[in-house]
Amino acid sequence: MAEHTGVADPAAGTVTDAATLAATEFLDHTSPTVRAFVDKTLARAADTETDIQKAIALYYAVRDGITYEVYGADLTRHGLSATGVLEKGFGFCVHKSILYAAALRAVGIPSRVYYGDVRNHLASPRLRELVGGDVFRFHSLTVAHLDGTWVKATPVFNKLLCRLYKIKPLDFDGRTDSLYHPFDDSGRRHMEFLREHGSFDDVPYDLVVGGIRQAHPRLFASAHTTVAGSLADEAEAATA
Repeated sequence: MAEHTGVADPAAGTVTDAATLAATEFLDHTSPTVRAFVDKTLARAADTETDIQKAIALYYAVRDGITYEVYGADLTRHGLSATGVLEKGFGFCVHKSILYAAALRAVGIPSRVYYGDVRNHLASPRLRELVGGDVFRFHSLTVAHLDGTWVKATPVFNKLLCRLYKIKPLDFDGRTDSLYHPFDDSGRRHMEFLREHGSFDDVPYDLVVGGIRQAHPRLFASAHTTVAGSLADEAEAATA
């Protein structure tokens, strides 16, 4: 799947390519499950009059409503649809970014999914062993078109996991990029972006899943499911 090349229309403040709003196999924002998630989120939010307010409310619903978990993750085609992510209730960056991108499209906000390789200095020893080091292929986040510009948002690590790993939860104001910082609050190395794969209108499934499987074969228990475990349990054990 080619990277999206549509451009913003400065006069209208919108994106000229309808592909960034379309319902797709993975960003299936017209499904009843996704619609119910979006409607429930916006009904609970205090302010949802503007696109930015909607984007912020949906960001926190994905960040904290879907548990971040690498272990036991479903990487089937259905498992990587927004509907599949909601049904499972957890996933890692690839899953959560898909759900957020779909939720944005559900309220008329153009979105894309972004992929890049990163070095995560705070990974648990077991995860480093399974990954084969500290470089993770195809880390994902969401790119949203808000207030006439594209901004990056990373609704990935939920508050509980951040507390266990002693990192600050990543916030989003709808106007500036929300990206993990190179260092955590204690000055430890955290996230380092190494290589961009680009942003896409829909999930390039074979590229992403094939790339993760090829780079991190030990992480998989089967062709489309990662090994069992719990990041939260590993963090608690490390501090016990």
